[in-house]
Amino acid sequence: FSSQSIDEEEVFLPSNEIWVYDLDEGVWQVFHMKGEVPPSMSGTCGCSLKGSMYIFGGCDDNGQTNQMFCVDLTDGKYMWRKIAYELGSPPSPRDKLSCWVYNERLIYFGGYGHKQLTEFDSRNKSFVIDEASWVTDIFWGWNNEVQIFDPVQATWSQPNIQGRPPAPRAAHASATLGSRGYICGGRVTETRMSDIHFLDLKTWTWTEILPASSCPVGRSWHTLTAVSHNTLFLFGGLSADCKPMSDGWLIDAIVLNGVNSLYRLWHTASPGKDCDVVVFGGSCDYILLVDKFHFMGHDKCVCFFCQFYIFFIWCIFL
Repeated sequence: FSSQSIDEEEVFLPSNEIWVYDLDEGVWQVFHMKGEVPPSMSGTCGCSLKGSMYIFGGCDDNGQTNQMFCVDLTDGKYMWRKIAYELGSPPSPRDKLSCWVYNERLIYFGGYGHKQLTEFDSRNKSFVIDEASWVTDIFWGWNNEVQIFDPVQATWSQPNIQGRPPAPRAAHASATLGSRGYICGGRVTETRMSDIHFLDLKTWTWTEILPASSCPVGRSWHTLTAVSHNTLFLFGGLSADCKPMSDGWLIDAIVLNGVNSLYRLWHTASPGKDCDVVVFGGSCDYILLVDKFHFMGHDKCVCFFCQFYIFFIWCIFL
């Protein structure tokens, strides 16, 4: 669920295939999807729960969406099905949001999207309008809303949030450690942030983490991955001055500096084995610059070995 440049035209990648990477063998395998295949999109939010992959939101040819799809990755059928909800109201259409999985529920945060005039309340600080893109009866912008989906009951709900929530944002990074959902950075208006917050997923209380030492610069389109029970690994992204980044950080501790060949933004990252983090895809250019005619995508896997705070990097060239 991404896009690429073909003959200087941005197109969505096909949504009827899924690629599986074997960490032991270093081999990719493609499976062709059937069933209620989602439209081709970018900026969607994916997560895994009990062997099934759920995707929500994203942007297709018609704009942002709030549809949800699911596929069982364990039965070998690779059949998509569209999720219908029984109770509650789903989030408004959005993309570039994030998700935590906790207590067998999917918890979504933030993103960029639109709301109808009837949904917008100027006194509500959970939505920041994008002044460049609103029309008479629709507002686009960034939000800091928390929405819960229960796959068993097929219900949407909103928790009673406590504490001081982070500012609305999109293209941020998130990860789960125990009963805490962490977010880092992201963009609102023209600002790319560097703040780190966590939401207690039991009490629904927000807390901002104030670093005791140097911290990463503001960024968006980066990744945040849990590598142990108390350690997060941040990698890459797009800086405030629109430069792709290649630095890797542990919370409160820098671990990598300027590995020039690894500049990456809008990539994916997943935990592997033995506290390593596997990064795939993304771009080495700021894809929205008007003088960039080609999407410089990556087809390399990069693995960061985080155990004992010693890092090695290897690449697979396909």
